[in-house]
Amino acid sequence: QVQLVESGGGLVQAGGSLRLSCAYSGRTFSSWTMGWFRQAPGKEREFVAAISWSSSRTYYADSVKGRFTTSRDNAKNTVHLQMNSLKPEDTAVYYCGAARRGLPFGSTWYQNRYDYDFWGQGTQVTVSS
Repeated sequence: QVQLVESGGGLVQAGGSLRLSCAYSGRTFSSWTMGWFRQAPGKEREFVAAISWSSSRTYYADSVKGRFTTSRDNAKNTVHLQMNSLKPEDTAVYYCGAARRGLPFGSTWYQNRYDYDFWGQGTQVTVSS
C-alpha cells in the first residue's frame, strides 16, 4: 500500500516562505517521478513542480518558476517544495503525487494530474495580503 503524507502547510504573509514535505512509503519508488500540484477553491488541480528519481530533472509551472524549488531525498523517502516570495494567489491545498514512470529529457506528461498514480491528502497553504 503506497502512502504519501504531506506536511508543512500553514498561514503566511505575502512575501514569506514555507517548506512543504511529502513522506512516501509502501514500496520501492525506484525511477518514480514525484510531483506537486495545487487546488484553489472552485478551480481545477494544477501542476506546480515535478522531479525525477535522480533529481537530475526538475520542472516548474511558469507561475512559480524562480520562487519555488523542489528537491528529494530518496534515502529518507521524502520530497520537498520550498516556496519563497509567496503571493496571495498561491493560496491552495497542495498535493504530492507519485507516478510510476520516469522523466526523460523532453517529457511533458508530468503536467497532467491523471498520469500520477498515488496522491497524498493535501496540506493547506494560505497567503495573506
